[in-house]
Amino acid sequence: MPNETFISVDVETAGATPEKHALLSIGACLVEDPSVTFYIELQPDRPDSSPEALAIHGLSLESLRQTGAPPAQAMQAFADWMARVTPTGSRPVFVAFNAPFDWMFVNIYFYRYLGHNPFGHSALDIKAYYMGQGGVSWSETSLKHISAHFLEETLLTHNALSDAQDQARIFQRILAQTQKMLWPHE
Repeated sequence: MPNETFISVDVETAGATPEKHALLSIGACLVEDPSVTFYIELQPDRPDSSPEALAIHGLSLESLRQTGAPPAQAMQAFADWMARVTPTGSRPVFVAFNAPFDWMFVNIYFYRYLGHNPFGHSALDIKAYYMGQGGVSWSETSLKHISAHFLEETLLTHNALSDAQDQARIFQRILAQTQKMLWPHE
């Protein structure tokens, strides 16, 4: 089995789709050590925004136009960080809570600005993993439900780095539970 480095990723955006809405911040950390982190805020590269999305995270498009990193620079910084924290011979694995949403933004931005995605073409979704591991229904994979089991009901703050770290801690505990199920005497 190839060596894999699980990287928890969370994003905040200006809306629901990367074709119309900007990626505004990226937070990431190693699942095995959530203190090893990456965080960056990006200049918006798309004009549309959703008031609902902006209200969730509180990032200001006007401020980010001045203080955010240009998207190409931000994606290169993320790729460089991934290269530093992924050991030689290992491949980075994108891990997220509701990975389809975060993945689509990160994947499109990597291709749009760097021409490739260092994660490759796949992502690991914590919700789906938990559903399969726990034999629960999809409705039981909400963050509120999972957090009650693994983080004493901590809810996401909608800061991309803080949320990536919480997601990493949740995934660590789900993986530990899986190991106990597979190898109960270890």
